[in-house]
Amino acid sequence: MVEERDLRWKTIASKPLFSENWLNIRVDTCEKPDGSIVSPYYVYDFPNWVCAFALTDTGEVLLERQYRHALQHTGIELPGGCVDPTDKNMEEAIARELLEETGYVFDSFESLGVTSSNPSTNSNLMYMFLAKGGKRVQEPTPDPGEDIEIKLVSIDEVISLLRNNGFMQSMHITTIYRALEKLGKLNF
Repeated sequence: MVEERDLRWKTIASKPLFSENWLNIRVDTCEKPDGSIVSPYYVYDFPNWVCAFALTDTGEVLLERQYRHALQHTGIELPGGCVDPTDKNMEEAIARELLEETGYVFDSFESLGVTSSNPSTNSNLMYMFLAKGGKRVQEPTPDPGEDIEIKLVSIDEVISLLRNNGFMQSMHITTIYRALEKLGKLNF
């Protein structure tokens, strides 16, 4: 077996450029294994994120319709958001996000894995879940910057949206595929 070489870079210097709320931007100077220097290298530090393919106790999927200003796009997404420093773990974070955004609590959460939106620039990860047994217990209490419409759809409708490019958010698309596979709804 051929031994793989270590491709990791060494950070020689790191300088914060911007820090506010949930975004920090820094510029690093790095040394590659061959000794060459990469500078500047910009890194966006966000908190980790969570999202869920959330099934109600009647088998409907909870989706959200909301406006995303950076793309000037209104679209359909999965519920989720930033992990707060007060969240004890990722499961607690997704349970909190689901309650805040949808007003639902869930009987169970199953990890669907972890993904990254862009590992070349973003330092955070997205933790994906399959939530089951959702029951509405309150009105949603979204964050001040959110204006969310809740949609209850069938799994077949989710598959149709997926086939017809009805989802824009790539990490949510990954979560949907993993959930459909876990539920035995994918045919390769």
